[in-house]
Amino acid sequence: MIGVMLQVCPNGSRTEGVPTSPEEIAAAVRAAADVGAQDVHLHAKDDAGADTLEAPRVAETLAAVRAATPSIAVGVTTGAWAAPDPVERAALVRSWTVLPDHASVNFHEEGAELVAEALFERGVAIEAGIFSGTDAAARFLSWPHAHHVLRILAEVTDTDPETATDTAKALLHDLGTRLSRPILLHGEDGGAWPVLRLAVRLNLDVRIGLEDTLELPDGSPAADNAVLVQTARALLTP
Repeated sequence: MIGVMLQVCPNGSRTEGVPTSPEEIAAAVRAAADVGAQDVHLHAKDDAGADTLEAPRVAETLAAVRAATPSIAVGVTTGAWAAPDPVERAALVRSWTVLPDHASVNFHEEGAELVAEALFERGVAIEAGIFSGTDAAARFLSWPHAHHVLRILAEVTDTDPETATDTAKALLHDLGTRLSRPILLHGEDGGAWPVLRLAVRLNLDVRIGLEDTLELPDGSPAADNAVLVQTARALLTP
């Protein structure tokens, strides 16, 4: 599909069965890039495997990924689960010594605008995370800087494969067409592949990886991120 960007999400907030160390994440990204991933959204992890926004580990992870795959754009999460206080999250962003190319901000989270402003101050592009089933779309669309984001990350949290695509369509309707920003549409778990197929039909950017699903379309376990990306890439080929 012309114009469709494929992003890999190698770990997410999962703590088991996903790459967690900087070296593991870097190797996973390189393998995914080798089979067609063009961009990465990753979660830096502390020594226990939990998400962290602390500057040293963010720097170490970014450096490892860029050394392994210099050509790929690297994004990170700013999810509230990593630092629940939005003032602290913004301060952590301001403390980063190595900057990602972009970072996601979930607009249903308290203080999302504070975190987004901190990213703007640092010159980091923003993926606006808009979760289905929340007030994120309305909050984002009323934000004065909505037209400045890199892309909209439309996240379908409905994991039922029978209903996830309808939930995705409703989310896209809520976002509307007023903003001329790229939309990356993705699902999770049971909804991951149905939503990806919908995104392909709509010529929207897509993502796949162990953050979103541990399974291939036939329900068999995915060995790693690369096989998920390879499978998604095949769906993008007419």
